[in-house]
Amino acid sequence: MTVSEADARAEGRREAAPAALITLLGYVALASVSWVEGWDLVGLPWWVWLLVALPVLLLTVDLAMSFRGFGLVRSREAALALLGLLVLGNVAALVILVAGLVTTKASDLGGGELLLTGFAIWSANVMVFALAFWELDAGGPASRSSAGTRTGTDFRFPQDPDSQQDGKVWGPQVWDYVYVSLTNSIAFSPTDTMPLTLRAKAMMGAESAISAITILLVAARAVNILGS
Repeated sequence: MTVSEADARAEGRREAAPAALITLLGYVALASVSWVEGWDLVGLPWWVWLLVALPVLLLTVDLAMSFRGFGLVRSREAALALLGLLVLGNVAALVILVAGLVTTKASDLGGGELLLTGFAIWSANVMVFALAFWELDAGGPASRSSAGTRTGTDFRFPQDPDSQQDGKVWGPQVWDYVYVSLTNSIAFSPTDTMPLTLRAKAMMGAESAISAITILLVAARAVNILGS
């Protein structure tokens, strides 16, 4: 890896650190409230949410270390593997929540618990897939930064046709991918940014499925409980 490539990767990782931190804070807040309120979904203790958040903690620490010129993840393959663990952790959290939804009586499952848990999982889903899109597209942030044009992309942004104007090449930042992930998780389909490759379509489909289960099943049950 050349110096310029190393600098581009470090800059990209610093850019992504806030998104990972938001995900971590969501699970920490859920664990904290569960501890205070005595919530034990499916008989599991409050600290189970901290176990689910361990991959997020590892990613957050790694990204934070990039501000000092260090990092735990040394390759793009390792970064993708870690993001895969984040997705699996979020799926595990959703399985716990759905299990509680179908096995716990309405009188024993508060609407506040469901809403907070569902929101934590949904928001983590948005951020995790945003980071996955960011790491996946066009070879990752380092490759996009060093490329002269946007070629071999996995996503087509509205700015892409006009990406080269006034001698400057437009490139998506991590918050562009957060927006893509957010709209996909709400609409359950692409909006203004289109997936071009099979892997991008598979990832967007997986995110939509997780989001649909969380919103359509969990939120509907929580609203019913709150209104009873």
